[in-house]
Amino acid sequence: MKPPQDTTRTVHAVRTAGGLSFRVDARAFTVIALLVAAAAFAAVVLIGSGDYSMSPGQVVTTLFGNGTFQQEFIVTELRLPRVLVGLLVGAALGVGGAVFQSVSRNPLGSPDVLGFGQGSAVGALTVIVLFGGGPAEVAAGAVGGGLLTGAAVYLLAWKRGVHGYRLVLVGIGAAAMLTAAIHYLITKADLVDATRAVVWMTGSLDGRDWSQVWPLLAVCCVLIPLVLGQGRALRMIEMGDDAAHALGVRVERTRLVLLSCAVLLVAVATAAAGPIVFVSLSAPQVARRLTRAPGPNLAAAAATGAALLLVADWTAMNAFGDRQLPVGVVTGVLGGCYLLWLLVSERRAGRI
Repeated sequence: MKPPQDTTRTVHAVRTAGGLSFRVDARAFTVIALLVAAAAFAAVVLIGSGDYSMSPGQVVTTLFGNGTFQQEFIVTELRLPRVLVGLLVGAALGVGGAVFQSVSRNPLGSPDVLGFGQGSAVGALTVIVLFGGGPAEVAAGAVGGGLLTGAAVYLLAWKRGVHGYRLVLVGIGAAAMLTAAIHYLITKADLVDATRAVVWMTGSLDGRDWSQVWPLLAVCCVLIPLVLGQGRALRMIEMGDDAAHALGVRVERTRLVLLSCAVLLVAVATAAAGPIVFVSLSAPQVARRLTRAPGPNLAAAAATGAALLLVADWTAMNAFGDRQLPVGVVTGVLGGCYLLWLLVSERRAGRI
C-alpha cells in the first residue's frame, strides 16, 4: 500500500566535511524526532508505574544518579531492564517488518504472517516440552527456530531468485504448518510445561532483567545500522528487480542480506519477550502514513515500533484495574483491529 504523496515536501541536501552528501526529508526527520520523544516519554512514565509509583521528575532524577537508594534499586534493577527490552524489541520488530513488507512489496508481508514468529515459537516450545530447558536454552531455541524457518522459507521460495508473491505464499504455508506443530507440542506437554509454554507464547515483558538486555542490545546495535545502510538499495528493490538492476543494485545479494538481518532481529526479539504479535505488521505502515514518504522508512518504523510497544505495555499494566495483562494480549487486540482496517482499505482500493 502506498501512502498519500505530498507534493509540497521539503528535502534538504546535507554535505559533510568528509565529502559525503545525503538528502534529509524535513517531514520524515520531524516525525522520527517526535516518535523518539514519544518513546522516551513513554519509557519514563512506564518506569514510574507500579506499586511504588514515581513521578516523571523522580524517574529522571534517579536515572541521573540522584535518587534515593530505594528509588535507584527499583529503577535500575527492576524497571529499567523491562523498559529497555521493550524499546529494543519494538525497534527490532519494526525494522524487521519494514524489510519484509518492502521485499515482498505487500503490506501483509510481515513476520507474523510469513511464519517466522511461529518458527521461533516452535523452537522455544521444543526446548520447553521435550528437553525441559531453562530461560537461556529457551531463548537459544527461539533464535534457532526462527533462523531455520527463515532459511527454509527462502529456499522454498527460490526460483531464479526470490520474488514477493512466492515469498508470501510459502510463508503463509509455513505459518500454517508451524502453528499445527505448536498445538501438537502443547498437547504432548505435561501440565507444568504446557502452562509455561502458553505463558511464554503470550508475549510479555514481565520479569525481564539485564541478562535479556545485553544480548538484544548487541544484536540491535549491529544489525539495525546494517539494515539502515541498505535503505537506498531496499527502496530500489521496491521498484522491481529490473529497475533495481538497472540502477546498479545487486538484487539477490542485497535481498539475502536484508532478509537474514530481518529474520535474526525478529528471532532475537522473540527470544527476549516471546512472540509479540502485530507490531511488525502495523509499525511500518503507521510510519509510512506519518511520514508520507515513499520507501521502507526504516528509522521511522523502528521508532514507531518502540513507542507502540511501550504504550501497549503501559496499557496492559494500567487499563484493566488490578488485573495486569501480558503486552502480547494488547498488541494482539490492537493489531487485529488494524489488520481488519487494512484489509478493508485494500479492498476499497481494488488491490485485493
